Order: sequence, then C-alpha cells, then structure tokens
Amino acid sequence: MARGIRNNHGVAAAATPAAAPAGRWGRGVVVDSQVLETDRTASRAGALIFSTALFVVLFGLVQAVGLALAGQLTFASILVGLALGWLGVSGIHIAQQWERIVVLRLGRLNRVSGPGLVFTVPIIEHCALYVDMRTRSIPFGAKETLTADLVPLDIDAVLYWMVWDAEKACMEINNYSLAVQLAAQTALRDAIGRSTVASITIRRNQLDQELTKVLDQKVSEWGITVLSVEIRDIIVPEGLQESMSLEAQAEQRKKARIILMEAEQTIAEMAAEIGDAYEGNENALDVRRMHLMYESVRDTGGTVVLPSAFADGFTPDGGDVADVVKAAAK
Repeated sequence: MARGIRNNHGVAAAATPAAAPAGRWGRGVVVDSQVLETDRTASRAGALIFSTALFVVLFGLVQAVGLALAGQLTFASILVGLALGWLGVSGIHIAQQWERIVVLRLGRLNRVSGPGLVFTVPIIEHCALYVDMRTRSIPFGAKETLTADLVPLDIDAVLYWMVWDAEKACMEINNYSLAVQLAAQTALRDAIGRSTVASITIRRNQLDQELTKVLDQKVSEWGITVLSVEIRDIIVPEGLQESMSLEAQAEQRKKARIILMEAEQTIAEMAAEIGDAYEGNENALDVRRMHLMYESVRDTGGTVVLPSAFADGFTPDGGDVADVVKAAAK
C-alpha cells in the first residue's frame, strides 16, 4: 500500500516501498528507512555551467577563425571545433570546495586534486571519482531483529560519517557509501542479538557509543571515519508492550516497598536512640511534652487546659477544683 510523504514545500509525494529493491540501490538491497530528500543541498551547477561555457567558447572561436579564413562555415571547421571543445572539457575541471578528484594516468593512480581548477591531459588522464569530503548522514535500521531473550525489535538509527582519505575511498572499496550503510546495519543487528530488550531500552547511549566504535574500526581502512551513531526509535511488538508495562509496574512497587521498609528501620533505630537519651531525665521529657503540645495547637489555634497547683488556692480546704465547681453550681 502506498503511503504519502509531505516534503518541505507542502507537496504530497507518493512513496512505494515495494519498488525500493529495483530503485536507487538495486542488486536486491532493501533500504529499511525512508529518506526524506530536501532541496537544502549544495549543487554542482556551477561546474556544469563552466564546462558548457568552455565548450561553447572553444567551438565558437574555431568557427570564427574558419569563417575568417574560408569566408564560410565548413564541415572541417565544425569537426575541429567539436574536437577542440571536447579536449577543453576533458582537460579542465572544477572541483568544489568540499570535493576532491582522484586522477588516474593510464589506469594508475596519479594524484588527488582539488578544490578549484584541475588540469588533466586528455585521453591519457581521466577523473576516476569525485569524492565528497563533507559530513554525511545516512538513516538505517533493523527490522524484526531478535534480541538475546528472543524478542523481535524494530530500531531506526542515523549514522554520521565522512571521508578523510579520498584515495583510499576510491581504491579500497567499490561503492563506499553503500558499504558504510550495510556495515552499519550489520553492526546494529549484531548488537541487538547480544542484548536483551531491557538493556537496549535502558542503555541507548552506551549502544550508540558501542556502534560508533565498532563501525569506525571497520571503515577506517577505507579512508572513512564514523562520527556518531544515534538511535532514533525502538519499537517493541504490541503484544509485549502490556506485559512489559506490568513488569515495570511490579518492579516499581517492589522498589517503593523496599524504600518504605528501609525508612521504617531508620526511624526505629533513631527512636531507640532518642529513648535512651530521655531515659531517667524527667525534665527533658516534660520539655518534650510541652513542645509536642505547642506543635499540635499552633496551626489549629486550639487551647490546652492543664491542671495546676495555682487553682488549689481558691478552695477553702485545698480540696479538688471539681468540688468547688459543683458547690458553685448548687
């Protein structure tokens, strides 16, 4: 089923995943993640315009000279103009600031040139490869890859890498961009197979660092360095999400009960120490009781009535205050 992808300009573009194997990569290689192409990339239009203008200028000069000598355009002047224009385009090249050109002379490596104007000897020398030296980002992923506890996971990630040696990238590997992507997918699947679901979801940063180290060691011999690997999304099957949620809740309840028991143990130990400190000291206990009473009525604004020897002075024979109250009531 085709799905719609909306680009930066708000135009809906149709994407057909079933056509991916016969598309960009070919040779049966399926790209797991969709790439959203944008127009915010540098262009080689300047180099193409220069080559076209150079060809037109050389061809025009030859025709002008032939017209001045023969008085008219001839077939020979046209052939000479085409040949001279082709030689000019074949011998003068422009490498952008971020590009390096690998030049071969009679099939052997001669030099790596650029940026700027690059001159080659037509027929004898040719530009084998234009290498982009900028940092690149490649989305990759692993679909339905089994973990160590036999749980299938879908993981999407992004790889940031760059070419630091154009000569090795041209001579050591056929298609270095495709090789980097395949190596990243293989390393991700291997890392998933050696870990459990819990460890993958908890230590995502460690997984990023592990993949970066493994990939950098693998592709360094191709003149490529891996800057970082970032895990974007981890998708757990829906059938396992509920059970994992229950397991996580049970684990949290267990931790909460352990913390509560540890707090109660600490309180009991502190109470025992305080009891030892108050033992045999009645004055300290009285002060403590007064403090507790004050704390209990401070916020509520209540009143506490305490019996006192001062009230006994109002009785004729020093009797109880209750008897005095009863007598007054009669």
